Amino acid sequence: MTTVATTAYGLKREVDLAYEDTVARVRNELGTEGFGVLTEIDVRDTLKQKIDVDFRPYLIIGACNPPLAHQALSNDTDIGLLLPCNLVVYQAEQPDRSVVAAIDPVTQLSIAGNDDLGPIANDVKARLTRVLERIA
Repeated sequence: MTTVATTAYGLKREVDLAYEDTVARVRNELGTEGFGVLTEIDVRDTLKQKIDVDFRPYLIIGACNPPLAHQALSNDTDIGLLLPCNLVVYQAEQPDRSVVAAIDPVTQLSIAGNDDLGPIANDVKARLTRVLERIA
């Protein structure tokens, strides 16, 4: 089993699931952690339509946990510039595998320079980590 890895600005995991199955599991697990999906951008379709480029299946998901978003916005009204939490799901090099990655909210919200946002960011990170852990 592959564990959740960290990057400079995110959390990432490759799983033994086809792309479509991974997308469905991500949506389900986000709901389990109190997130709703606000936006979905089909990058493959967009690149094909706009610049006639073929690209692997790739979806950007904008997720929001309303109570946590409200806490953050109540603390710093402009923090909406850094919301929602983005995740990506894309087909790995092997067609029967997928990659799921999520923004690291601790890194993302740290640029605000507001220490009061730290507990919220840590809570969101823990939830997103659990989402990635449960995908496989």
